[in-house]
Amino acid sequence: MSKKCLGCGIELQDENISKEGYTTNIENDICMRCFRLKNYGDYQVVTKSNEEYENILKEIGKTKDLVMYVTDILNIEEDLTSIKNFISNNLILVINKKDVIPRSVKDNKIINYFKEKYPFFNDVIVISSTKNYNIDYLLKRVKYYQTTKTVYVVGHTNAGKSTLINKIIKNYSQNTQELTISPLPSTTLNTVTIEIDDYLTLVDTPGLVDNTSLSNYVDTETLKKINPRKEIKPKTYQLKKGSSIIIGDIFRLDYVEGEKNSFTVYVSNDLKIKRVVQARHKDLYNLCKTTYDLQFNKDLVIKGLGFIKITGRGKIDIYLDQKIKTFLRDNLI
Repeated sequence: MSKKCLGCGIELQDENISKEGYTTNIENDICMRCFRLKNYGDYQVVTKSNEEYENILKEIGKTKDLVMYVTDILNIEEDLTSIKNFISNNLILVINKKDVIPRSVKDNKIINYFKEKYPFFNDVIVISSTKNYNIDYLLKRVKYYQTTKTVYVVGHTNAGKSTLINKIIKNYSQNTQELTISPLPSTTLNTVTIEIDDYLTLVDTPGLVDNTSLSNYVDTETLKKINPRKEIKPKTYQLKKGSSIIIGDIFRLDYVEGEKNSFTVYVSNDLKIKRVVQARHKDLYNLCKTTYDLQFNKDLVIKGLGFIKITGRGKIDIYLDQKIKTFLRDNLI
């Protein structure tokens, strides 16, 4: 019988060092990749196709098991209804990483936003895995909606699925298993089953890779910089026509038409933001240009980076790597 890595779920093998799942001893519990990542922070890139992930979702859809859909509050997907293409199971939307959003933002505001937009979720719960926030309540709701002992944990890469499961193990289980975690994409490579107690077994799944997210196109140091590690301090700029906001060497926004307008930037505190006069600064004009005509109270979301809350109407030009996607939504905060 094949043995799987307890960290990432890949099948272990001791024959090919260049192949996934390699270990020096087949009796080991984790693969060499997980060992080096846990002990040395040495990340080995593995490319997994979204087709593999979608096949896992289809198999989950054949069950009657409860599913937790975990998403990162700073990088919530443009359309969460896509999950319904694969599964019709009971679904709990788990909005993770509340600790990076200002404390003044109340949970109920976020919960009501998503309940109204996505009524098919049985429940919406705001948590922070790293800060152990609302985990008790999450487990109570899981027990309420459970149909079997098994509960699946799904979502995009870097949403914090494995971190959440590790926190549940630590808080509620005698199990000593620990999933491999990393700020880098595709850390979990296959399903990993963890028995929490006699009544609950969690199944971690590989994250869906968003090929339009900034996190897939930056080096390790930049990735650490764009991933907030503590509460964001939003920066608000009152812009007039002809003003710009530049975020690091990544993103530029030009305000090209409209009355004086408010732009509040929600990105990692480690990123440098500057306001400049368009005519005097030509930084990042070599990047791909996109134009948006804004209506009132919209967020501009930059996948993998964060979002900008805009209150008034106007017209903006943004400059960003053409591989990175942006979109507008109603104000979240």
